[in-house]
Amino acid sequence: MAWPAPVTLTGRHAALEPLAAAHGSDLEDAARDGELWKLWYTSVPTPEGMAAEIARRLGLQEKGSMLPFTVRRGADGRAVGMTTYMNIDASNRRVEIGSTWYARSAQRTPLNTECKLLLLTHAFEALDCPAVEFRTSFFNHASRRAIERLGAKLDGILRHHTRHADGSLRDTCVYSIVAPEWPAVKTHLRFQLERPRQE
Repeated sequence: MAWPAPVTLTGRHAALEPLAAAHGSDLEDAARDGELWKLWYTSVPTPEGMAAEIARRLGLQEKGSMLPFTVRRGADGRAVGMTTYMNIDASNRRVEIGSTWYARSAQRTPLNTECKLLLLTHAFEALDCPAVEFRTSFFNHASRRAIERLGAKLDGILRHHTRHADGSLRDTCVYSIVAPEWPAVKTHLRFQLERPRQE
């Protein structure tokens, strides 16, 4: 059986369910909300490229390196984005949370905090991960601030690690939360959800 197995994770503000081709239409609408594919320092599929991106993620799931989710907003059940466990290392029980994007209308809401709480809770408490990783472009300052607000610590910066969509070299900031830190991080995230702040 694949590790980690597909699962639905549900909270008050968001629900994460296994990505499926049937989510394509809603996800196309979500991508149009803010035209996020125009941000040069991140990789968000265009509406026209959504079916191919879903197929790519599902292909990586078949190979065991990714577990992709559709993010649904709790208030209306609409699909408003995607996130994944990626770079899965089953032998060492490590995952990275990444390849995440949300419609503009879902940003700066409690949704992202709750999605991370759901994913981290499952990783540390159900999957028994010793660490969970996050990676983002050096220039994606909003993502870096959001990761740091979770309680993740910067492990280092991989210089000229990959390329951005425009071909420029990307420095990748690598963050992690390790298992002994999880109880405090969990308390912190729950506190943020009780007193949501602007993302």
